[in-house]
Amino acid sequence: MISEHLLAIQAFSMSALPRLDIVATGVFAISGALQAAHARQNLVTFAFFAAVTGVGGGTVRDLLIGAPVFWMHASTPLAVCLLMAMLVWFTPARLWPRHAIDWFDGMGLAAYAVYGAAKAQAYGIPWVPAAIMGVVTACMGGIFRDVLANVPSIVIRPELYVTAAALSAGSYVGLTACGLPMVAATGIAFAAGFLLRGAAIRHGLNLPTYRR
Repeated sequence: MISEHLLAIQAFSMSALPRLDIVATGVFAISGALQAAHARQNLVTFAFFAAVTGVGGGTVRDLLIGAPVFWMHASTPLAVCLLMAMLVWFTPARLWPRHAIDWFDGMGLAAYAVYGAAKAQAYGIPWVPAAIMGVVTACMGGIFRDVLANVPSIVIRPELYVTAAALSAGSYVGLTACGLPMVAATGIAFAAGFLLRGAAIRHGLNLPTYRR
């Protein structure tokens, strides 16, 4: 059992999914830096918002599944966050689209949901909590960002957010359980979550609210 577990972790580490982690970290870091830009903060705050948003969800995930906290054992994640903070700092605000935070956050949401679920499975987490770990990975960074910025948390805004993360994470777990190759499952699950989140941003899609 232990050897199988170690082999699963090794296979996960050697797959293409860790690259998805870097992409998700980068786009989440951009959304954090943009939030700091909207609040007209200084460069240190830019870097802090970018780092917290970029690695926050992954940190919670790793603590819950018993994995080494990823950014404590590699310099790349924090380096990417700092680079994204610098990118936003030196880019004129007029060049960023009006809903740039939402779109970058949506890309990170779908990517991190898939990666979080995959990493949880590699560490032996059953499929239901593995999918939940995908949602946690995807959502916690944005929650931390919004709390720090003192704005309403994105998870309680009306348009679909957690649902999109759940779609990506659940799709990945379900597709791989059906025997679909990891690369194909990753692409389909990412696209499903990102398209749903994009539709929610453009058209204000939301779930019914409690009315009693």
